[in-house]
Amino acid sequence: MVNMKIKVILKENIKGVGKKDEIVEVKDGYANNFLLSKNKAILATPENVNKLKARNEKLQKNHDRDVKNAKALKETLASKEIVLKVKAGENNKVFGSIGAKEIVQAIKEQLNIDIDKKKVSADSKVKEIGVHNVELKLHSEVKANLKVRVEAK
Repeated sequence: MVNMKIKVILKENIKGVGKKDEIVEVKDGYANNFLLSKNKAILATPENVNKLKARNEKLQKNHDRDVKNAKALKETLASKEIVLKVKAGENNKVFGSIGAKEIVQAIKEQLNIDIDKKKVSADSKVKEIGVHNVELKLHSEVKANLKVRVEAK
């Protein structure tokens, strides 16, 4: 008895077989009895392969656009500085600390740019008067630095 192999497109990551959206060749029994019956894969017909390629091209185009927008925003932010006026105690220590929420709010008010507070680096808490560099993760591939000037009220 000869084991036939067929090509399928995986709908999810399957250990030992392949990753989601990958075209793999598997034994027909495994494909029919497990992958296809459990809706973990679809047959790699020319039509399905073309749909996969079109979807991947669209995802790549969106990814490229997002990176381009993030880089443009990085350029804009590189030349900017935001100023935060806060109450400070002795030795130029800020009461509490200035976190992502306050930084994002200042960016919106002073630069009219909306940034999600999750994009502000977690270790960017500001606790002293002066100029600080705050890292913004604009995209998984693009990070920007923003100057934050903290002044006493």
